[in-house]
Amino acid sequence: MTATLRRGLVALVGTTFGWAVLACLVLAGWALWSAGVLDGPIARQVRAASVYVAPGVDLDQPAAERIIGNRRLVVLVMAAGDDLRAACDRTRQAAKGTLVLAMSRDGDDWDTYGCSRIAQRDSKDFGRAMVAETIISRGVDSFVDQPLEALKVVVVNYDLLVRAGTVPDGARTISPSLPRYLLAGAAVGGVVAGAASLWFAGRRAARLAADRRRRRDEQADERSALSAAAAGLAQQIVDLDKRYGQLSARSTGRGYARLVGDYTRLLVELSAAGEADSTVRRLRERVDELSTRATMLTREAEARTGGGSGSGGSRATDHRPASRRGDRRGRRRDRPGSTAG
Repeated sequence: MTATLRRGLVALVGTTFGWAVLACLVLAGWALWSAGVLDGPIARQVRAASVYVAPGVDLDQPAAERIIGNRRLVVLVMAAGDDLRAACDRTRQAAKGTLVLAMSRDGDDWDTYGCSRIAQRDSKDFGRAMVAETIISRGVDSFVDQPLEALKVVVVNYDLLVRAGTVPDGARTISPSLPRYLLAGAAVGGVVAGAASLWFAGRRAARLAADRRRRRDEQADERSALSAAAAGLAQQIVDLDKRYGQLSARSTGRGYARLVGDYTRLLVELSAAGEADSTVRRLRERVDELSTRATMLTREAEARTGGGSGSGGSRATDHRPASRRGDRRGRRRDRPGSTAG
């Protein structure tokens, strides 16, 4: 079973369809990973929010999010004793492009840990990130029992960093990852390609249906023409039967009997004929041939019937001059051995 499955996979990967399936699987995996399918609760929360509140912490999260607004700032309010550095590391992909501050109650103070997720291109950006991580939590220890007021202090520090140019200005934008754009484009392309395929398939089906109908009409016309020709041949046979009935059996000959036999076999073929064009065409040629033979026999019958009626009529009148007729009679009388008077 394993060898068969391995051969099937090798055969599939070696085809264009297999490569397409593999590319779709890679794209789907990339999209799931970038969308946070492996994220924990912290990263899943801060992908679309500015505040994360750990379970058991008393904080009005909607009010905290209104305080932060759309700044490039993410605050993690953790429970006492949580590892702030590990919590900050879990936001590496989810809070990209922001300044993250993790904070928790530590007795009468706030335990804080800052980490910058803003892109760093050179050493200057690295220095600015260090400064921002240090200054963002300054002054929050004065509001240990008032977490919302502590968040206001954090927002003031962030605005000061923006004015100093340490943190880039601008609102936080939450945009889908590149694989999602690719999947969306693939979905749109698939819909367009499917619609175009259906349209072309519909046109092809309509064209095939029209061609089939045209061929069916042509076959019906050919069958009708064949039936009409066969009916005409039957009438010729009936007329020949009447004409040859006036002649003696000796004068009819074998042509009429052979024609009648061929016509009888033709009737059997006509009754068993199918809808094929070649069969109908062959039978039509056969009917035309028999019709030509019937026409020739009709002419022969007319000629024989006309000659018989002329010989059976009155004797032909002699239109020669009387003097020649008299001379011939005189010669008959003067013939030796003839009786005179």
